Amino acid sequence: MELRELRGGNGGNVAGGGGAAAPGTSGASGNGAPSPELGGICIGGAAGGQRMPTKADIFMEQLNATNAKKVALLLVLGFIVYHGLLNWNYGSDSCQWLLSKGRFKGDNEWQPYGCMVHKYSLTDTRRCLRYLAFFDNKNNFVFIGDESVRLLYERFVEQLRLPLAADEVAEEEDNNASATDGSARFEDKKLHMLAQYIRAEEVSPTLVEQLYRLEAEKQLSSVYVVGFTYAGLLAGNTTDDVLRQYAANLTLLVAPFHRLVAQTSRVLWKLADRVDEEKLPQSWKLLQNEHIDRLNHVARGVFRYTEASVWESAWHIANGLLDNAIDGHQLCAHGQRLEVQLLWNMYCNDYMNYNDGTCCSSSEPHTTLQIVAYALFGVCMTLVCGMCLRRWLLHLRGQTLYVPLQQQHSHEGGAPSNALSALITDYGTPMVALSLLGLILAYFYLCDRTNFFMKENKYYSEFSFWIPVGYVFALGLFFTEDSRFTKVLNRDQTDELRGWILLVVLIYYMTGAQRVLPIHMHIKLLISGYFFLTGYTHFTHLWQTGGSGSLFVRFFQAMFRANFLSVLLCFCMNRPYQFYYFVPLLSFWLCVVYFVLALPPRISSASVDANPLHYLYLVCKCIGCLGGITVLFMSEVFFERIFVTRPWKALFVTTDDDLHEWWHQWKLDRYTVAFGMIYAACFHIAQKYNVFDDNNHGNLFSRRTSISVTLLALLGVGVYTSFSFLCRNVQNCEEIHSYILFIPIVGYVVLRNISGILRTRYSAFFAWFGRISLELFVCQYHIWLAADRHGVLVLLPGFPTLNMIITSFIFVCASHEVHRLTQILLPYAVPSDWRLVMRNFVIFLIVLIPVARSDGMF
Repeated sequence: MELRELRGGNGGNVAGGGGAAAPGTSGASGNGAPSPELGGICIGGAAGGQRMPTKADIFMEQLNATNAKKVALLLVLGFIVYHGLLNWNYGSDSCQWLLSKGRFKGDNEWQPYGCMVHKYSLTDTRRCLRYLAFFDNKNNFVFIGDESVRLLYERFVEQLRLPLAADEVAEEEDNNASATDGSARFEDKKLHMLAQYIRAEEVSPTLVEQLYRLEAEKQLSSVYVVGFTYAGLLAGNTTDDVLRQYAANLTLLVAPFHRLVAQTSRVLWKLADRVDEEKLPQSWKLLQNEHIDRLNHVARGVFRYTEASVWESAWHIANGLLDNAIDGHQLCAHGQRLEVQLLWNMYCNDYMNYNDGTCCSSSEPHTTLQIVAYALFGVCMTLVCGMCLRRWLLHLRGQTLYVPLQQQHSHEGGAPSNALSALITDYGTPMVALSLLGLILAYFYLCDRTNFFMKENKYYSEFSFWIPVGYVFALGLFFTEDSRFTKVLNRDQTDELRGWILLVVLIYYMTGAQRVLPIHMHIKLLISGYFFLTGYTHFTHLWQTGGSGSLFVRFFQAMFRANFLSVLLCFCMNRPYQFYYFVPLLSFWLCVVYFVLALPPRISSASVDANPLHYLYLVCKCIGCLGGITVLFMSEVFFERIFVTRPWKALFVTTDDDLHEWWHQWKLDRYTVAFGMIYAACFHIAQKYNVFDDNNHGNLFSRRTSISVTLLALLGVGVYTSFSFLCRNVQNCEEIHSYILFIPIVGYVVLRNISGILRTRYSAFFAWFGRISLELFVCQYHIWLAADRHGVLVLLPGFPTLNMIITSFIFVCASHEVHRLTQILLPYAVPSDWRLVMRNFVIFLIVLIPVARSDGMF
């Protein structure tokens, strides 16, 4: 972000209007030429001479978007090297991360180091086992060890038991009864599931023989959890001789463990848990944590270079919950559940592909379409490199290189200051723009389609949500300045509104705050406000201009800006169009808006003056729009028949060929855009008949009227907030939301504009983000959040707050660059001549034909 852009005015925008997300232009204007040393900063007054720039002046000049992107690029390259070294030294197997390190989050849930865990329910667990059983896999689990392992086995089996009828209980007790020697077994033939517990206090010939017998059974892909110390542990006589004997005994297990792992089984050695010495019963008083630590040190040394995995994370979980230990030595139920969850994530994640379970999960395989897409970007990069090489060779031969004037003004620092800058081809050409876009999309792929960078689960708390929201609004208020416009909902205001809406929505997604119903409903209201603005701004543009110019071209420009990045990501990230649900919704409602506005007669401020009957036509259009939406909503079957029709079915279904997500999102905001157009019509008609005056810096109404309207607006906002707290069911809340959302939105608009002081000031901070709001919303899926927005990207492990700041900085810089590149490509993709637009659109459809055939659209 440019500090000068925040502190200076934004130029080149039209009041009131209209249009979605077009970037404002900004820059300093003056009477004289700017100082070349500062590339645009004028030092000194009009009467006096210019003073020498200070270091502070030079530093402030460097705070701009271009330099921020350079810093972001260096950070990305640095983290690529850092994670490359990590993967080279420790491997990229996320199962090692799952079983080794981690930390407790504020909600007392366990976060493994560098990967995400799925919370397996009874249904999820049985679905995993049923899936493996379908392919004739044997689900075999063996627990061998002392009392702590037995408790883990019982908690493990507890997650598999279904509620049984009375006559089935006795049968299960017969099948799964414990033996006299303390061992136990659980079997479910439908799931090909067998879980056994074998009691062992120490290494013995019987145990070694039993391990060889298990290996002879050829139970492939089994999981063995083993953990014990020695029989005399409670006596507290852990001497050096005992440790040497313990190491020798554990060495006897290396050979059978190796043979089990050779059968593609996984062997986990569970370390002994520490104890709370103050809470131990009398029979345990001689046991000290020092003894346990020495025994665990021996076990680590024996199994470090073997095929068995030392289950360090289970020890960390028990140690973190030591204060909750039962009788000082028994892991609490919550800790046992966390350990069981780690086992299920290790066993099932690679088969079930849950989005929030990346531990032990393989990277998603690439598709032919992805290869072709990145190959085309590679061709663009090769051509650009060839162009740069040619210019460099010409420069070496002494030929003069000319920099296009357009390129000189495209940089905020002014013209290139040395010959090297002239070697680089014009940054405004589409070929260079596509090359830079290819590099950015390669970073997208690296972040979210590989295990190269780490990912962690989201974490919600009141603190983690409200503190960032408070920081954002504090910055927004700090960068407040006078607007050049006095109109209600002028361009500065609409950019500001889009900006703070998107920032709050991003915080909501980052923290996983959807579990809190009032926050969830207010976020839905903010998203509805974005669609409300879409209806308002596009109606306002047509009302003010009368459709001068080509409405057809304007429609395709809006569609290109909305869909360009999303379509590229569909190709490069192997996701359906509906995955980026906000973009399909925005595109659909843009089509509805332009269809309604383009229907003859076109209605504008001038047309209603010439023919008052146009007011009736306007009412008919609004009623027809609401009626058509209601017809679609009243019959879900009719809705499905329309949107599952080929060839456009692929635009509205998810990866599972399901239309439910589109139906849910569509009906939530089915009236929002229509409300925005109706509000714009009422507003401009009232303005036309001088109900209020927003052409100056004064209040919209008289003092008495302003107080009454303000109270009504506050009441409207308060009613929705009260509704969100009183409503207890998400489905009912969202259904009511669709009908009342316009009340708080109109209330906010009134509160924001009724005072002349508020109406003529805006937050340049929020407005800057508002201009790139669409890119922010789409880019967050892959380079800020992770695993398709189900987790958080981790570039700097171990420092969650600093990691969030770094990833946010890179994410914003990438979004701003994507926005800039989109603006460069826009005139080439959507020229001003409607015939050329139609030609390009037909070419695009022809290119989509092979993609559509491969996806079954035809």
